[in-house]
Amino acid sequence: MRSLGSLVIFAALVAAAASSGSAFMPGEWYAALNKPSWTPPNWVFPVAWTILYILIAIAGWLAWRAGGWTPALLAWGAGLVLNALWSYLMFGRHDIALALADLVALWGAIVVFIITAWPVSRGASYLFLPYLAWVTFAGALNFAVWQMN
Repeated sequence: MRSLGSLVIFAALVAAAASSGSAFMPGEWYAALNKPSWTPPNWVFPVAWTILYILIAIAGWLAWRAGGWTPALLAWGAGLVLNALWSYLMFGRHDIALALADLVALWGAIVVFIITAWPVSRGASYLFLPYLAWVTFAGALNFAVWQMN
């Protein structure tokens, strides 16, 4: 079960989180918000998230393959839930502040994964660094949008 074939399970879990999050799209409400000048163009988000979701699936699989069900995988799973929840909070509920709080928790889950995966799979930890960078940027953007609106 710890073969390459089990990577499909991790990819399916990530795809489920991504698809539940994509049920809530930015739409007119988001388009009407004041945003900082450094907001990326809309096409950047799906490209970035596609790459990140691939890295998230591989990192979870590597950590599981190397160490089994460790605290790192709990952080990985929590991160998936928080990731999907952000779209609902931001685009479904239009609650910018609560979405920001969710991003802070997601950032924490990512850091916990990186730290707890390190002893069992440094590769998994390294694969989460772009995710940490993107969520840090997304948090700054979320904060700026909250302040401007």
